[in-house]
Amino acid sequence: MNHIKLFLLVISFGLFSNIGISQKEKEVKVKTANGKLYGTLLQPDVKEAVPVVLIIAGSGPTDRDGNSGLIQTNTYKLMAEALLEKQIASLRFDKQGVGKSSETKKEEKDLSFEDLVSDVEAWIAKLEKNKDFSEIIIAGHSEGSLIGILAAQNSEVDKFISIAGAGRSIDKILLEQINKQSGKYIPESKSIIKSLRKGETVDSISPALKAVFRPSVQNYLISWMKYDPVEELAKLKISYLIIQGTTDIQVPVEDARLLNEAHEKDNLVLIENLNHVLKDAPEDRAENMKTYYNPKLPLHEKFMDPIFKFIFNK
Repeated sequence: MNHIKLFLLVISFGLFSNIGISQKEKEVKVKTANGKLYGTLLQPDVKEAVPVVLIIAGSGPTDRDGNSGLIQTNTYKLMAEALLEKQIASLRFDKQGVGKSSETKKEEKDLSFEDLVSDVEAWIAKLEKNKDFSEIIIAGHSEGSLIGILAAQNSEVDKFISIAGAGRSIDKILLEQINKQSGKYIPESKSIIKSLRKGETVDSISPALKAVFRPSVQNYLISWMKYDPVEELAKLKISYLIIQGTTDIQVPVEDARLLNEAHEKDNLVLIENLNHVLKDAPEDRAENMKTYYNPKLPLHEKFMDPIFKFIFNK
């Protein structure tokens, strides 16, 4: 599959350190409409049932550990390790067309946002059949937040965690990102997006905008644009948590505040100096970006705490 390459940066993620806890780690797979997906199930080696967290990756060709090309931060693997230390199981997987799931793919022109949601629903159905787990928690990161919200609507899950998830539809985010890079392309971008929102594809595109609006990706954008994250989150009837960092250079704090308006209860946790790849980073863009290429960096020391409290109802 030619992966969706928008202006959105692809994120990644963790290295396993020695874990002083008895564990079971195994390769797992699930059958989908397009073929098999593969992942890693990590769980404490205990007799009683434990919670399990399904980690959903962000945009682009991201593998089960959160890595993609030059971007190497290992965050998802680090999350799995941190969860294990608290006797919480986790499942993370290679997205279709990536890693061991590389043979399971659709051509870019045929891919829809719903395809990615269906993949997550297949993993949830697999977890539901496993008696080792007392409850299922979805943790969606970045684009994975909206995917997780939609999957949770159609599945029997117990809790949902949005991590650095957008609070606006993708068309609004794209316009904002394009405007930051070159405002002169805003009129054309608005015209293209207007057509896409009507379900109409566009043939004539400036070379500078083809990376975002190339013909082969337009059907995917059409399927993605119709979802407003706030409206979709409002449909959830389960407990949920929103985590956002103050130095995230991809998703601003305002998006998290918008998500927090989905219900009357305050579900938002803001973490100072937490960036998009869930590391401790300053606001300076150049310094912040360095964390995207250093897999030895640990997760931000305060990132996992609200997740543990949420899972254990503390």
